Amino acid sequence: MANISFLIDLVETSLIKSIQPGISGPGRQSFYCTEQGEGLTKLKSEPADIALIQSNRFSASDLALVKELNESTETEIIIFSDGKPNAYLDEAMFNGITYHFRAPFDIKNITVTLDELVEDLGEQKHVSKSAKKSVLDQFGLLLGSSKPMRKLYRTLRKVSATQANVFVNGESGTGKELVANTIHLVSSRANGPFIAVNCGALSPELVESELFGHVKGAFTGANRDHKGVFEQANNGTLFLDEITEMPLEHQVKLLRVLETGDYRPVGSDKTLHCDVRVVAASNRVMGENFNEFIREDLYYRLAQFPIQMPPLRNRGDDIVGLAQHFLAYRNMENGSAKSMSSEAVDMLEAHHWLGNVRELKHVVERSFILAEDVIGPEHILFDELASSETSDAELGIPLDVPLEDIEKIAIEKNLEKNKGNKSETAEKLGISVKTLYNKLERYSED
Repeated sequence: MANISFLIDLVETSLIKSIQPGISGPGRQSFYCTEQGEGLTKLKSEPADIALIQSNRFSASDLALVKELNESTETEIIIFSDGKPNAYLDEAMFNGITYHFRAPFDIKNITVTLDELVEDLGEQKHVSKSAKKSVLDQFGLLLGSSKPMRKLYRTLRKVSATQANVFVNGESGTGKELVANTIHLVSSRANGPFIAVNCGALSPELVESELFGHVKGAFTGANRDHKGVFEQANNGTLFLDEITEMPLEHQVKLLRVLETGDYRPVGSDKTLHCDVRVVAASNRVMGENFNEFIREDLYYRLAQFPIQMPPLRNRGDDIVGLAQHFLAYRNMENGSAKSMSSEAVDMLEAHHWLGNVRELKHVVERSFILAEDVIGPEHILFDELASSETSDAELGIPLDVPLEDIEKIAIEKNLEKNKGNKSETAEKLGISVKTLYNKLERYSED
């Protein structure tokens, strides 16, 4: 049995006594902080598998420590608090906090959570590195065996069993819609509809109609009744993608329906009710200036449960595992048996992957087209636009490339440069946001 170590930094004796069954027993070793509040600092020099930290005054320095520990250790950090609003603690949920339990504490739920963590960590310690490279775990529509993904799976199992609204944050290409769809598929709403809408692509004049529907004659061009996305998603899940791209003045229209489930179609005098679970997503960094892009009251209604998507560059062996998965899929579709050389694998492992899993998929598909039998380094073409001074031989793309492919690379690189901001990207490229979304949707279907 793998040994699991606990760091305990809890000030309440009653709390320690209550959760003792979860931190004791075969294969479990605990050590305690002598002074309350030193747990996060101690983890820097004495890492543990699981840290139980009680903090009623979580500060900016605590947040900085959590971010540092998330980068340098594999510790699962669990916070216990008095439940009072704390912006630093909210942000920490996006930066390494595994669970946050608020008083009054549900001891049974805490103990079950600890048991699940111990079991999962024990399995990880028994899996060899070579096995991880050849097999990818799957949860719903998500693939990956790395620590960040296994942590994500645990989180999704928990939240899917509830009716809480979810806010998914992460870089472009990390799989935010897959997370939303997975939450739907493993929840009690799986038999209901899953409706996805790109908030940044909604026409300002038709936002209310798209969200809540309209009745015939409500405005010029309303030739028939129209069901909005909340009605379409009734008894199911509604995915509001890129919610931070919706203008602030339109976001207020969501507040009432999220609070009560009540809404009124445009032009109607009847109030309707819907039973919808909302999952929202954004690729913006949710820091102190998040209220520049999303109303604070709306954010807290959406982020009953916040989830941070790990970037591909932090997922270790998943990079190669996903590349092999995409290659196997292409081989199956084409009845081929192409493989990847060790040199090509090394290139994939060394790349930074600003475009995340979406970029990796495109790279593998391009290499599949270019290679005859074995994919070598010469077939690996990353999504990098060259400067105007770069020669044809240094472009990073083959000669005689269709304009559509060059357009695709240009869009993806501009998205990376603009940190996923679709409105800014569309403006720089001289196209509308709706056109940009249409092109991205077509690329995802290719």
